[in-house]
Amino acid sequence: MSGPQCCSNPPTLDPASGAGHVEKIAGFNTYVSGSIQSNLTILLVSDVYGYEAPNLRKLADKVAAAGFYVVAPDFFYGEPLVRDKPDRPLPAWIKDHGPDKGFEDATLIIDALKSKGVSSIGAAGFCWGAKVVVELAKVALILAAVMLHPSFVTVDDIKSVKVPIAILGAEIDNLSPPELVKQFDEILKVSEVDSFVKIFPKCAHGWTVRYDVNDTTAVSCANEAHQDMLEWFAKYVK
Repeated sequence: MSGPQCCSNPPTLDPASGAGHVEKIAGFNTYVSGSIQSNLTILLVSDVYGYEAPNLRKLADKVAAAGFYVVAPDFFYGEPLVRDKPDRPLPAWIKDHGPDKGFEDATLIIDALKSKGVSSIGAAGFCWGAKVVVELAKVALILAAVMLHPSFVTVDDIKSVKVPIAILGAEIDNLSPPELVKQFDEILKVSEVDSFVKIFPKCAHGWTVRYDVNDTTAVSCANEAHQDMLEWFAKYVK
């Protein structure tokens, strides 16, 4: 996780971005898009740059437009990673913002959603967030999971998954290289869990949320991954 790919192409954060709004859920500032009346909820767990990234919010809006209630909490307590910050490098930052804490916080979000009457919940995680999501999938706190360019996720994690899971990996990824993603695929093929595993050629770690909006090829690759994610949730979050 400490490699440069984790931090590459940092977004320009914008707290005003997106068509949704920010509200408190379980005490967390949370970007919300769509109507809770749909009862079909998707939890988006961001990468290290947090919930104010415009492309993440744009994706949340896209998922909401497909009929879901989407929540993207700030699991970093107002302190997303700032690249090249001398007094707060990634190894120091991650000590305070590990995915284990993210998992604990995600359970609080899920409990709060269920208290509002929401019963159908899926989750997607990007980079750092994928580890949070796989932990949720291991204890079946969600109906379906999608991991996009995951970090920290291990073979043992995948062996313990209990809900349908899609894994979208990049050809150019030092954090979850294609060889590891193929191992994940082999494990899932012999498990009783429904799965979908895809490696995107010529794409690099972070491509689904850290793409250049002016690069048509990058946008096309990101959109393809977003569509795969939407189809997975449409199939299993009912």
